[in-house]
Amino acid sequence: MRFDFLIVSSLCAALASPAVSQGANIAFGNIKQDTNAPVEVSANVMDINQNTGSAVLSGNVLIGQGAMRLSAASVSIVYNSDRSQITQMKASGGVTLVSGEDAAEAAQAEYNVTSGMIVLSGNVLLVQGQTAITADRMRVDTTAGTAKMEGRVKTVLNVKN
Repeated sequence: MRFDFLIVSSLCAALASPAVSQGANIAFGNIKQDTNAPVEVSANVMDINQNTGSAVLSGNVLIGQGAMRLSAASVSIVYNSDRSQITQMKASGGVTLVSGEDAAEAAQAEYNVTSGMIVLSGNVLLVQGQTAITADRMRVDTTAGTAKMEGRVKTVLNVKN
């Protein structure tokens, strides 16, 4: 899912002075994420390694947990020691994270299911309504429903008179 049209529309609608900083805290998603909710996974291929307690999903990967959706070309999954729960996921290749009406894109993402923290990195783009923000990294706290943009953060502020 690409947001190129939305990005262009957002930036055109928000013509004003550019704002650039090294970090920004923002809300992400319209509800707090339930990290205890089941994790639904679909992909074209799933390769499970019983010896290491891991799996690799590839091809049209879609992962959902509650109201949150993550899609990517490839996702590595690590289970806990008794293999009863997913503890960590590493996504790469056109990663898209959607929560409510908020959507973010990045080159890769790491999701610690236990803590509820997601770190997106590599050309991060966050779209929230008419606002588009880019950064080097975005840390999402799914239990609090917040995110922090880090690195070279850029956006355009719409100033109304």
